[in-house]
Amino acid sequence: MFKKFDEESVSGSQQLKSSVQKAIHRKLAEDFPLIEDYIATILPKKDPFKIIKCHEHIEILARSDGELLFFRQREGQWMPTLRLLHQCEANIMCPGLTSPMARMSDVKEGEANIMCPGLTSPMARMSDVKEGEANIMCPGLTSPMARMSDVEEGTVVAVMAEGKQHALSVGITKLSSADIASKNKDVGVENCHYLNDGLWYMKPHK
Repeated sequence: MFKKFDEESVSGSQQLKSSVQKAIHRKLAEDFPLIEDYIATILPKKDPFKIIKCHEHIEILARSDGELLFFRQREGQWMPTLRLLHQCEANIMCPGLTSPMARMSDVKEGEANIMCPGLTSPMARMSDVKEGEANIMCPGLTSPMARMSDVEEGTVVAVMAEGKQHALSVGITKLSSADIASKNKDVGVENCHYLNDGLWYMKPHK
């Protein structure tokens, strides 16, 4: 989603009316029930936040100080940015899926091959994956060292590497965790936002 995204992808921004802010507050609390105790800190009710309009029908939700918090495409599900996830425990925001240890040194700036096909053994190398294969295949989530939360199809998840503290990407499950385990093939998670993509490098929008 953000592979070729940069500052020029932003077409404008607008401050939201209080009624719209309240509706977004309710929607986020509904979609991410674990953040109920944190939502007032993440998005203070008295803080006027705004929507940043971008190309490809992408919207980014930001606070008044410009910090980028959530994003969505074509009025789909709101998803947290990695920078927001890194400010708190990822599993507080959304369920987590862990694939075996990946070598961070193999992640090159701008490449979309974080937690992609081929990460099915503890020493799998991300550089073994061809650029552009950005989705997470089921075998990478069902190998012995992998861990999956119990989730349904269409759930926003944080993708973790074994032994790493912070999430490497945010995506949406294409299958339920039960189907991922039973089928063990095809795409398990659609990767929407990952380390070193355009959104990761985007500065606060003031």
